[in-house]
Amino acid sequence: MRRVILGTLLTLLLSSNVFALDQHTTQVDEVTKSTSSWDGSALPNYSEDTPEVTILRINIPAGVQLPMHKHPVINAGVLLRGELTVIREDGKTLHMKAGDSIVEVVDKWHYGKNEGSETAEIIVFYAGVVGTPITIKK
Repeated sequence: MRRVILGTLLTLLLSSNVFALDQHTTQVDEVTKSTSSWDGSALPNYSEDTPEVTILRINIPAGVQLPMHKHPVINAGVLLRGELTVIREDGKTLHMKAGDSIVEVVDKWHYGKNEGSETAEIIVFYAGVVGTPITIKK
């Protein structure tokens, strides 16, 4: 009986967006949950090879444009500060401001550009595969 009650309590806590720990409240907000990238295309299935997670903090100074590139792996990020414009090779564009999240396009050529007046800082999480690059420049 005790095990059932503890299991039920754990299930309720994990399914809630708020955890009560040591009389302090930790709030958990879902930033992004998606099965498609920012351009609406479906994300590919995960590889069956050995997974490798990479997390990058990228700072892009004001006025800087990144080179055209693509990602062969699923990745997503959150813009912590500044502004960032992401442009696909065909011209489709996403404008981001601090606090926005992105589920990046996979295997599509694109580039980022900081059109703002301050450095753009973004944290990006890559769900890759050992031995596979996370970014390929054109």
